[in-house]
This record gives sequence, structure tokens and C-alpha cells, in this order.
Amino acid sequence: MPFGAELRGAEGVRFRLWAPGAKNVNLVLPDAETPRELPMPRLDGGWFELVSARAGAGSRYAFRIDNGPVVPDPASRSNPEDVHGPSVVIDPESFEWNDDGWRGRPWHEAVIYELHVGTFSPEGTFAGVERRLDHLVELGVTVLELMPVADFPGTRGWGYDGVLPYAPESVYGTPDDLKSLVDAAHGRQLALMLDVVYNHFGPEGNYLHACVPEFFSDRHQTPWGQAINYDGPHSGPVRDFFRHNALYWLEEFHLDGLRLDAVHAFRDDSKPHILTEMAGAIRAGPGRERPIYLVLENHANEAHYLAAPGSPQHYDAQWNDDTHHCLHVLVTGETDGYYEDYADSADALLARALAEGFAYQGEPSRHAGGAPRGEPSRHLPPTAFVPFLQTHDQVGNRAFGERLCHLAASDEALHAATAILLLAPSPPLLFMGEEWAAAEPFLYFCDFGGELAASVRDGRRREFAGFKRFKDPAIVATIPDPVAVGTFQRSQLDWGKLGEGAHLRWLERYRRLLGIRRREIVPLVPLIRQGSYTAPPHQGMIAVDWTLADGAVLRLRANLSARTAAGPDAGGGRTLFTTHASLNVEPARSLEPWSVTWQLGVPDPAG
Repeated sequence: MPFGAELRGAEGVRFRLWAPGAKNVNLVLPDAETPRELPMPRLDGGWFELVSARAGAGSRYAFRIDNGPVVPDPASRSNPEDVHGPSVVIDPESFEWNDDGWRGRPWHEAVIYELHVGTFSPEGTFAGVERRLDHLVELGVTVLELMPVADFPGTRGWGYDGVLPYAPESVYGTPDDLKSLVDAAHGRQLALMLDVVYNHFGPEGNYLHACVPEFFSDRHQTPWGQAINYDGPHSGPVRDFFRHNALYWLEEFHLDGLRLDAVHAFRDDSKPHILTEMAGAIRAGPGRERPIYLVLENHANEAHYLAAPGSPQHYDAQWNDDTHHCLHVLVTGETDGYYEDYADSADALLARALAEGFAYQGEPSRHAGGAPRGEPSRHLPPTAFVPFLQTHDQVGNRAFGERLCHLAASDEALHAATAILLLAPSPPLLFMGEEWAAAEPFLYFCDFGGELAASVRDGRRREFAGFKRFKDPAIVATIPDPVAVGTFQRSQLDWGKLGEGAHLRWLERYRRLLGIRRREIVPLVPLIRQGSYTAPPHQGMIAVDWTLADGAVLRLRANLSARTAAGPDAGGGRTLFTTHASLNVEPARSLEPWSVTWQLGVPDPAG
């Protein structure tokens, strides 16, 4: 890795910083008997480098640029005194791995479980997650996905305001603690992927703006301010910084994949696009030896970035907001905000998303003022889309962090949506606690101070101005304060309720459905050649077919409404799952409210 601190044996440590606009850079070693500042020679290309025998593994260090304040290394592997403190030299080879036999798992069998390290367990640490891996295995999860762990300011936050992309958040544990979690997961045949943020840095502790402004572009803007400089002067080392970061997590921490946050906010007019370049580097690197999952969040629905699992320079999948929005509207009746795009035909759009990937494939979006959204996606396999009912976004970006179990029209409605999610061919994603209908909300929380805290608090309340219920100032005043410690504490899962009443019933439902998925659905996914759907004859009706290579057909028939209605012909076959024992899917017969059935039709001998 060309950035940061690298152990050089008897020579000591090589320290390296890219700061093309700086006149001089000093290495600061505060651990010496007498704290020292050592001048770093300038190299070509804006680099400063020094090899010093005064430092070794565990040494603290920092940089002083142009006689300014002392700042941590932007490529720090560890910052135990938080983002304003010195960095620590890490020996990346000191951890003793036990996963030599791990070769990964194919993407088509993925069941993904997203969690926030700080609120998933009472400990709020990597070790706390590790102690609960057996729960995930018993549930039927195959892929654990961590929300961002890059070091952020303070002791609590979602992780999307990280400022040290190479340093695991110190409040969660050491780099070795994260490696221990990965090692333990692999020992249980669990893959582990990480959410990474390459579209912005957080507002506190980001010294790059002042010290290395070349990291940012004045040609492009994002919702967070100046864009990362992926295509302007000096952009080469910036692209390298993030490309190496992706490789770092996959190689040094043995991670199995990355989820790239909000890539629609990347601003790159060059060719190849940074996303294409990054995927190519990963496929040519660790992707040669084992499955590496590459997943995007992309509100633009740009299908051209996606392909079959492992394809060179492409991504395996994208989070499918369309599927979520359709199911949310059908199950809750909410049509505010971005749900307005699904208000009139959520059933038909859901059927299209299940069969073809995106519901919006270039059609105008009412929420976007009539602008077209998306690209054609029918040619892509089901594995290219990750559907979900809940995520950190869809729960936590609500004003009160309500989970779907608090919003659904009924228990039956939520069960129907869950049966569609967990048995559809695309790899489903669960959000922590969803499997037992956790009562705790997941709220937005952070640990900023001073004027920034006030700005975030006020901005949080302005964010909901477009929703009808928040026209009342009295309701706006009740939105939880994101900076308050109590907001974070209210979001912590209560594992003591796991075996109680309705929580246990939901857990048993999820285990049963994921067992059916493992036995019946997963073997079919690589055989799917095409998805198709029919226009619903009645509101709430869903009819989707997936044709397999041998001519067999996986069929979904559902009534996602609260009234009985005539259903479409299922065509016969073996029933894999049904929510209602009396469900009748013959022509012109009725489908009960909130009913779902999955069947596997045998090939037509005449076909």
C-alpha cells in the first residue's frame, strides 16, 4: 500500500503522505522520551516519505503540514484516541488466522444480514457481534454485512460520517478484534462484507480539506459539499487512495465483499469511471481466488454497472429500493415523500421489480419532478438485485425510527411481505432484529459537539418538512435529538426478548422460510432464464413466473390486500409454501386476504 505507515523490519517504519500543495511535512513521534518532529523529504508527485528506526509496531505518530496543527495520518490503520488523536503503527501480519480452508460462498445462495456494530449487542463491539454469530447461522443467514466501521468522531454514530477510511472505529475494538470477528464468521461458514463510503468524508475530523485540498473537486458538488476529486488535476493518487482502501479490507481483513454507499453521488467524468476501475482491480486481485461480493447503492438504477456474479469490471448486485418501496406502500398504505412514485400501482410495479429487477427502467419519476429514472434491467439475472423490507436507511431515516412491525396494517400483511422477500430468487437482505420483530426503534444518532451538533439537530427536523404529518410544529418538536445519548441507547437491541411471545413466533417464521429457501429456492436460482409478470386483475394481486433452463417454472401468486379477490391461474405444480392452508389458486377461484403461495411447475412434456 503506497499510503500510510509500513513496517520495514530492522529499518523501522516507512511513513508516507501525499500532500502536493505542501511546502514541508514533519513526522511527529509523541511516544519518544523527548517528543520528536522529523522533517520528511519531498519526493516526486507530491509525496513526502521518511523511513525511521525510531518507530515500530505500536508507535504513535502524526503529521505536521506547513507548520500547522498536528493531524493524524489519512491512511491510519488505527486511531485509538479518536479522529483528532495520533495514529498508531499496526503490524498487519501479527494476527494468527485460522481460515485457511475458507474459499467463500457463491453469491446466488446469499441471505444477507445488515447490522450496526454499536447497537447490535449490549457490548457494542466487534466482540459482541462475534458472540452472537451462532444466532445468525441458526437463522439461515449466509452473509453478515456491517454498516461502516471507518473511524468517525465520538463514540456513537452510523458510520457514514467517517473520516479515517482505513482505521476501524476504536470504540468497536482494535483491528485485530475485527479480524477475529471475520475469522470466527468464516469458521461458521458465514461470509462477511462491509459497507464503505467513497462519496464524502464526515464534517468533523476531516483534516484533508485543510491539509490536502487536492482530495476534493471545485468542479462538482454533492449533498455533502465538494465532491471527491475523481477526475480533476491530481486525481490519480485520490483514485488510488480509495482503490487501495477497497483492496485493503478484502485482503488484510479477509472480508468477502463490499457494499458501496450512494454511488449516484460519485462525480467522475473520466474514463474508465472510478467504479469500473475499482471493480476491475478487485476482480483481478482477491477476486481471482474466491468469490468477492460487490454491491452498490445507486438511486439512479444504472443497470450498466451490474452483471452476473464475478463478472470483470462489474458489480454483482444493487440494493433494490423499488422492491422495498412497493412492498412498503402495500403493507403500510404510506404514500408520502418518495413513496408517491408507487402510490397508484404498487402491485404492478412490485411484480415488474420481482420479474425484471427495477420497477423504474427509464420512466418518469413524479418524486423527481418528472425526470426519467433507471435503465432497462430485464436482461440481468435475479442475483443482480438485493430486495429488503427494512434497512438502516428505511428504518433509521424515519423521524421516529419505527420498524415495519409497528407500521404494517396487520400481522398477516407483514407475514405476506416477508414470504415474498425470503422466497423470491434474488438474495434477500434483513436488518438486525427484523427476524424477531424487535420492538426497539433504530434512530439516527451521532456524537457531534458545539455548532455542528445544533446544525445536525435542526437539519434533522427540516428533513421531514415535505411529509404531511410534520406540518404540525408540535410533532416536529418530538423528533428525537440525534446528539443525545438516549437516542443511541433507545436503538440498542434487547436480546432478552428473543424468546418471548410474538417475538419467538416471528423468529420461527423467519427460520422456517429461510429453511425453505435453502432447500427449494437456492438450487433453482442459477437455472432461471427469464422472469415475467402479468398485469394484476385486481388491486393487490401479484402473479410472477420465473422460467428455468429445463422448462420448469417457479410461480408466485399473492393477494396483498385486505379483501378476498379472484386470483390468476397458477398453472399447477408442487406447492413450496403457502400462508393459507385453504388457498386455492385455480382459475376464477378466490385468493384470501394477504395470502401468498409459491409453486414449482414441472416442464411441459410437449414444450
